[in-house]
Amino acid sequence: MAKELTDGNFQQEVLDSEKLSVIDFWAEWCGPCRAIGPVIEELYHEYQGRVTVGKVNVDHNPNLSITYGITSIPAILFIKGGKVVDKLVGAQPKSNFVKKIEAHI
Repeated sequence: MAKELTDGNFQQEVLDSEKLSVIDFWAEWCGPCRAIGPVIEELYHEYQGRVTVGKVNVDHNPNLSITYGITSIPAILFIKGGKVVDKLVGAQPKSNFVKKIEAHI
C-alpha cells in the first residue's frame, strides 16, 4: 500500500530522500482522488524500492497543503532532492504518471 505521509514524517520520508517521490495529495470526499487511487497503488508496487510513492490526506495534513500550494485535488507532486520537479493535477491516465516517473528517476 502507498505510504501514508503526514506533516510529521514528510521531511524524513520525502525531502531527505535521494529517490524520486510521487506524492498524491487527496481527500476521502474527492471522487477523482478515489478514481486514481488504484493507479497510485499500482505505481507503488511497480516502482517499489526505486521510487517512493505516497499519499497525503489534505484534510489531516493542512500544513503540507499550504506549503506546496495545493488548491485542487488530486494533485500529484514529483519531488526529488527536496524539490518539486514535476506536477500533475486532476485524474490522469496511468501512462501520464509513468512518463513523468521515467523522466525523473
